[in-house]
Amino acid sequence: MRAERDADRLCPVRSEGEVVGLYLATEAGGPVAARTEVKLRAGKGIEGDRYAAGDGRWSDKGGTGRQLTLIEQEAIEAALRDYRVELAPGATRRNIVTQGVALNHLVGRRFRIGTVELSGVRLAEPCSYLAGMTDARIVRALVHRGGLRADILTDGSVRLGDTVAPI
Repeated sequence: MRAERDADRLCPVRSEGEVVGLYLATEAGGPVAARTEVKLRAGKGIEGDRYAAGDGRWSDKGGTGRQLTLIEQEAIEAALRDYRVELAPGATRRNIVTQGVALNHLVGRRFRIGTVELSGVRLAEPCSYLAGMTDARIVRALVHRGGLRADILTDGSVRLGDTVAPI
């Protein structure tokens, strides 16, 4: 608890953001579909998503941080601005696109989206699999801004426009 307070003092996260995109894929490598609302299941993932069903590309790896992925709209815009990589939000294969909140600052912290409580586990760095599905330059464009991997702590629904905020 003390380490958490020290982290808050040294690197305060006060900004709130909002959900601007929701995506899921029913099977590994399958197309990503946009949604206006998704149901999150604690310890599982998004209802109907490949990872909640155990069918994701990395499902067999085990461990934490595989239930939900998020990326900032600002990072997608920076990829275009800085690297000329045009990428539709769903093409990132992240489940939730946010705006106005620094996701990197949520690693090791609890946060809330709407009424759902989550835990930021680690950065979602871009990989060669994503590059193969989009543009090889995406790896360089999204290094350290490829999003956040999170665990879902409570059940609930997330909708477009919901608030994203540290707890």
